[in-house]
Amino acid sequence: MAWNSASIAWAAIALVLIAAETFIPGAFLLWMGIAAAVVWLVVMLVPGLSLLAQVVLFVVLSVVAVLAYLKWGRRRERPSDRPTLNRRAEQHVGRVVELDRAISGGQGRVKIGDAYWVVSGPELEAGTRVRVVAADGMVLEVQAVE
Repeated sequence: MAWNSASIAWAAIALVLIAAETFIPGAFLLWMGIAAAVVWLVVMLVPGLSLLAQVVLFVVLSVVAVLAYLKWGRRRERPSDRPTLNRRAEQHVGRVVELDRAISGGQGRVKIGDAYWVVSGPELEAGTRVRVVAADGMVLEVQAVE
């Protein structure tokens, strides 16, 4: 095994790609960095490998590694115990509240906790108890509680 300019270059590429994964998360650059590390090992073991063969090997290994991760790696992610954690509007579906402002022209307002929410639904007077039935972006869809 001999250190030459090609092996140093592939080692540097591998380190840069793996380090870049910490700044741009998503498990994409990591697999390309691992492919570069494999090419570095191949260049160390076969020092006469042409530059074209090295680049082709890197591209093929990168594609295979990323596709393998997309097929098998993401399947193992655990489902969240709080799927609406970062979707505040969806957290209010099912809640019963009073209209703060009457629904006229299809829109009104409710107060939930310390926040005011725009609601849509049928024409209703202020003070009417409504149930949140859906969320469309940051607008809560409501129905009158009977």
